Amino acid sequence: MINTIRTYREEKNITQETLANMIGITRRSVISIENGKTMPSIDIVFKISQALKVPIDKLYYPETATDKLVDNIKFIDLFCGIGGFRFACNRTLKRLGIKGECVFSSDIDIYARESYNANFGEYPTGDITRVDAKDIPDHDLLFAGFPCQPFSIIGLGKGFDDTRGTLFFEIARIIKEKQPKAFVLENVKRLVGHNKGQTLSTILSILRDLDYFVDYKVINALDCGLPQKRERVIIIGSKKPFNMNWSIKAENPKTLEDILEKNVPDKYYASQAIVEKRKAMHTSKYPISIWHENKAGNISSYPYSCALRAGASYNYLLVNGERRLTPREMLRLQGFPDDFNIVVNDSQIRKQAGNAVPVDLVSCVLDNFIPLIFTE
Repeated sequence: MINTIRTYREEKNITQETLANMIGITRRSVISIENGKTMPSIDIVFKISQALKVPIDKLYYPETATDKLVDNIKFIDLFCGIGGFRFACNRTLKRLGIKGECVFSSDIDIYARESYNANFGEYPTGDITRVDAKDIPDHDLLFAGFPCQPFSIIGLGKGFDDTRGTLFFEIARIIKEKQPKAFVLENVKRLVGHNKGQTLSTILSILRDLDYFVDYKVINALDCGLPQKRERVIIIGSKKPFNMNWSIKAENPKTLEDILEKNVPDKYYASQAIVEKRKAMHTSKYPISIWHENKAGNISSYPYSCALRAGASYNYLLVNGERRLTPREMLRLQGFPDDFNIVVNDSQIRKQAGNAVPVDLVSCVLDNFIPLIFTE
């Protein structure tokens, strides 16, 4: 059986502790029930139903999925950047033996559209705010790594209207019009704590009001096999209930040695003054490392990269404290294949890589999510 207790509890902003007190059991028991590890008695299910004000038949669903996956999935790629979601989707669908077709893509950045075209043979549509949702082709799956601008107007209790003026609204209006079977959204980790959690709560409530079962998780690219500490919140939703397995751990993770180039042009090396200053401040305990300077000027080093940032200082990350990452290395840190065509200058590809969603991170999520949803 699949249960939706956690979905409804979070929608009503009820903590596990509060629910436990309401029905007279321990918080540990609530966790076990929500995770599907414990099947509660009829009496407890009835009490949960009363506490959440949700009919019992909506709390539990029979698990009817078969082993047969669908043959085709049509998807759209919103705020597509240089195609991180699309590379990840293509990778997962190939593993699963499913034919995938991207029927629409969009990004406002002209240089990102150039890179996308160079790699997929199509120019994404521009400003999504100017696109009528009715004109977007029907699709099964929606991807969107929506920009993390301040959500200053969210949390006022106005539901769908709360998000007008933010780019999340563009996603919501398209989902409302097209009603895809599922969606996968991505944003920065700090979205989870923004406005004491009210921003994310509003987003989840809006998606649930559009008749979707929704779940989310903060995931680190390091756990998905990339040598980069990059934490992102992934929000997934489907028309049918699901019990997502978020236990993500790469079996053969890449190392820094795997992604670093052997012969690097002199232009990527920092000045002698900068190198000497860094090495006077810090000594790394790792033979191969990336040195990170924070805003306070403190230096640290790890056998992986800190998160790539589009707007960071030029010498924010230095390999062994000596040189900047090359464009190819930055793309590798984000999981892009070596046959990715670079058609813009170093400054633009640095920005594009810094804004991209890690391919391996999304692929790890899709490996678990698509088989739950896209079965016949």
